[in-house]
Amino acid sequence: MIEPYAHGLLDVGDGHRVYWEECGNPAGQPAVVLHGGPGAGCGPGHRTLFDPDRYRIILLDQRGCGRSTPRAGSDAGLAANHTWALVDDLERLRADRGIERWLVLGGSWGSTLGLAYAQAHPSRVTALVLASIALLRRDEDDWLYGGGAARFFPEAWAAFSAVVSDADGADGADAAGGAAAVFEAYHRLLQDPDPAVRDRAVAAWCAWETATVSLHPDPHAADAFADPDFAATFVRIVVHYFRHGGWLEDGQLLRDSGRLAGIPGVLIAGRGDVQTPVRTAWDLAQAWPDARLVVVEDAGHVSADSGLATELRRATDALAERG
Repeated sequence: MIEPYAHGLLDVGDGHRVYWEECGNPAGQPAVVLHGGPGAGCGPGHRTLFDPDRYRIILLDQRGCGRSTPRAGSDAGLAANHTWALVDDLERLRADRGIERWLVLGGSWGSTLGLAYAQAHPSRVTALVLASIALLRRDEDDWLYGGGAARFFPEAWAAFSAVVSDADGADGADAAGGAAAVFEAYHRLLQDPDPAVRDRAVAAWCAWETATVSLHPDPHAADAFADPDFAATFVRIVVHYFRHGGWLEDGQLLRDSGRLAGIPGVLIAGRGDVQTPVRTAWDLAQAWPDARLVVVEDAGHVSADSGLATELRRATDALAERG
């Protein structure tokens, strides 16, 4: 494994300090990795997506998760945790590390954040490498959390929606309101004074995430949620972001894709990805002429040992050759 040669906590304001680390070649091409979730945190596998001889690799834990402080333990801890704060954090980190421009790599939620950052600061981005593309459009939310993906996983959906039914007395999570109603219901459950209610909501959310990672069974999909503290933090941040629509207008990232003109991009999607179906990557590729779409036929959602990871490494290798 590639080990960091530097790390620290950057004070980004609002009482938050963001964990960062660097590995690879200090004189190499700068690149930053944006993890998914939101709230998943960075891990050793992210370091392996680059040639360490050619890249200066920067990883960070976004606000409220991983080794950043404070952890998202309550609504109070989430008050200053939103998409545009994370975009500002990236700019602070870039300047703090003395980097003029960098390659941005992200998967799932990391692709959303990467696009938001690049559209806000296009002059700071040399290239974008994105996997399992999520634009946080309302129809994408309704697909995964409003009953669409239930067509593939009816038994998992029944368990996921039962939590909402029990909380609201509704007839399942696909009742009127779609994904927005689901997010509000889970938000209320996560604020419940009874820890058993909160724990059940966390477990149900994580089970749905695990089930929908791929059309192909992944025996390790649930491993990430084995730590109850990680699982609770992850779900609390995800629900917080999704119930606010990521602080994005519906379709904003696709609408503003013209701001990416001149930035080379590689968009990587798994044909079997249920969480972020390939159609989203396709839509973005049609709107962004400088992007190239790669579809991995036997892959699902982002995973460190999937075909997506292989394509991510191929993309960073190719971009390193371009300089």
